[in-house]
Amino acid sequence: MMQIDPALCREQLGRLLDDEVATLGLLETQLQREHAMLTANDVDGLEAAGNDRQACVSKLLRIEDERRSLCRLFGKPGDLKGVESLLTWCDPAGGLLPALRDCTDRASRCRDQNLRNGALVNARLQRVSNMLGMLDAGTGSSRTYGRQGANATPTPRAGRSFNASA
Repeated sequence: MMQIDPALCREQLGRLLDDEVATLGLLETQLQREHAMLTANDVDGLEAAGNDRQACVSKLLRIEDERRSLCRLFGKPGDLKGVESLLTWCDPAGGLLPALRDCTDRASRCRDQNLRNGALVNARLQRVSNMLGMLDAGTGSSRTYGRQGANATPTPRAGRSFNASA
């Protein structure tokens, strides 16, 4: 293992944690804004928001790669336990622990917001799929297959109606 001053390691890890906290804060804001766009059906805004989110996630991945490399340099695993072990060595006073906790808290909030946005998108897609299925039901085309693998004869669905609003 390479001999490096613990203060230098602490400085590097502190910089990475600061970058990660800032980037997670930006991602959190972007996910909140994305949710507002989803509820407002702002399709054009969502495209730009998706690009911004992707850039933010790419930056987080680069930070994570640097942190894992730093952990590997000192023979530690690249996960949270490895970072904590590295902090115990290079920051015995615990000055960086609040930044590490802030990172994990922000990452959890981002995960929850992303799941909320994903659930909203999935619900909307399911709704559109159901509406399209109702429209398709009257065309006579079938999505089922018979014994020989060919499309089965569709059953007419006379008298079906539906209401749709966008």
